[in-house]
Amino acid sequence: MTAASETAKPVNQNPIGSIIRDAIGKHAIVTLLFLLIVIFTTQEPMFLSLNNALSILQAASIVALLGVGVTVTLASGGFDLSIGSMAAFTQMAAAYILVVLHGSTVIAVCGCLVIGLLVGLFNGFLVVKLRIPDLLATLGVLFLLSGLELIPSGGRSIATGLILPNGDSATGTIPESFLALGRGHVGNLVPNTVVVMAVLAAIVWVMMEKTRWGRVFYAIGGNELAARLAGSPSHRYRVAAYVVSSLIATVGGILLASRVGRGDVSTGSSLLLDSVAAALIGYAVRGRNYPNVLGTVFGAILVAVLLNGLTMLNAPYYAQDFIKGVVLVGALAITFGLSRQRP
Repeated sequence: MTAASETAKPVNQNPIGSIIRDAIGKHAIVTLLFLLIVIFTTQEPMFLSLNNALSILQAASIVALLGVGVTVTLASGGFDLSIGSMAAFTQMAAAYILVVLHGSTVIAVCGCLVIGLLVGLFNGFLVVKLRIPDLLATLGVLFLLSGLELIPSGGRSIATGLILPNGDSATGTIPESFLALGRGHVGNLVPNTVVVMAVLAAIVWVMMEKTRWGRVFYAIGGNELAARLAGSPSHRYRVAAYVVSSLIATVGGILLASRVGRGDVSTGSSLLLDSVAAALIGYAVRGRNYPNVLGTVFGAILVAVLLNGLTMLNAPYYAQDFIKGVVLVGALAITFGLSRQRP
């Protein structure tokens, strides 16, 4: 062997150290969740109770749903910023159909799903046909939906007795069948919202991880030009990603409206940031470094555990976001800082 070839050969002076660093980085997020559970249970034994565990899952369910929608758009090389506003708009629309228009539960659900489909197609049209950058297009739709949800009710929450801008009074009510969607339980134990989240997340996971459709989504996100040259209808898939994202956000909005029992103008204000955080944390789960459904659901649960534990420990509300940021930034720094391959 020549001196030149010996020089060119990569040398790893500490392979054991690299393996340890990679292992720590790969499992940092999972370890963080375990440590949080241990710390919160030590300080408050009721944290580990079944009722509190179900409460955490219920709190995480809407965020996880929206995060799954974001994950699909990320996989296809896009980014849906309108997903939080879509959910908030949906819960206002559902309440308007029920309380103002005296519609039934079926009409409200179907009407909202149609709206979600149209918004998804509109997002896809802006991004694919008009070639507006994803962030700019969906940011514009975010503002459109945020403003539009306030116009029919004059900026007020929608409930029985609401005085509309034209002077009429809303006399309809939210039927029990609609309230059961978000407040009911399966087997008198597991909240419906958790079941819906689990079912939809499982469906999307199978689609993204086990089918040709999912492989095409990831191929487009990795290199759209190469995917198109290979024969994939990239434009259709990108539009489909926004439709899926919008429809999932619509389901989340319906569940929100049924849980709150009215169209609340303040509901959903933090949904965008939390759902995006869940989707991005999913990159770091087990060091996958790509958008994935299981990682997103795990990220939503992690955030819900952190906030639930801080609340049970009576941490000041104004400090909770800061603590959440410190913990998540630290965990992500460890994940991405240590999991990189070093020579």
